[in-house]
Amino acid sequence: MNDELDDEPDGENPLPLRERKKRATRRRISDIATSLFGERGFDAVTVAEVARAAGVSAMTVFNYFPRKEDLFLDRIPEAADLFATAVRDRAPDEPPLTALRRLALRLLGERHPLSAVGKGYVPFWRVVLGSPALRARAREGVEEVETALAAALADAGTPDPDLLAALAVAAYRTVFVTTARRLLAGEPVERVAEDHRARLESAFAALEGTGLDG
Repeated sequence: MNDELDDEPDGENPLPLRERKKRATRRRISDIATSLFGERGFDAVTVAEVARAAGVSAMTVFNYFPRKEDLFLDRIPEAADLFATAVRDRAPDEPPLTALRRLALRLLGERHPLSAVGKGYVPFWRVVLGSPALRARAREGVEEVETALAAALADAGTPDPDLLAALAVAAYRTVFVTTARRLLAGEPVERVAEDHRARLESAFAALEGTGLDG
């Protein structure tokens, strides 16, 4: 799922030309795949068709996306990195949950796809709901985020990193899924966004009350 919020390197630290080309190719393939899946459904489109539409070989597609599902759910690695980085890059005296709360609220404020809140995301979720393979991959993606977060929490010296990661990811997922369902039902984005923020705050307050982040 790509959109205009994709991070670009700033002017002070530009990526090498080769890396910029690789990112552009990856995004183009994903954008074309997303368009085809949206038109015909995920299961009705083959990787070979995506490759032809993108003007590359099927092998090239798989070089960028190990599985067909990753063409559509292309933000799973980003989610894992964001959660882990929030913990690893926080200030030395900042509790991990405070850093994760700040990340969650930033994603909401940006209307980032990983926040669930946005006007253009409903068609994306409909494609996911229409494909058992995508739903299964999404569940795996949640586990990947949890694993990455647990590793970062362990490095931070959290007493029980696996438990805290599981609870934090479960809380975030619950808020995300509820928001997605409400938007699919046609509720106004801004009203849902307000409730999304309130539920995030409640979720992190409850997690902080456990004392699991030390």
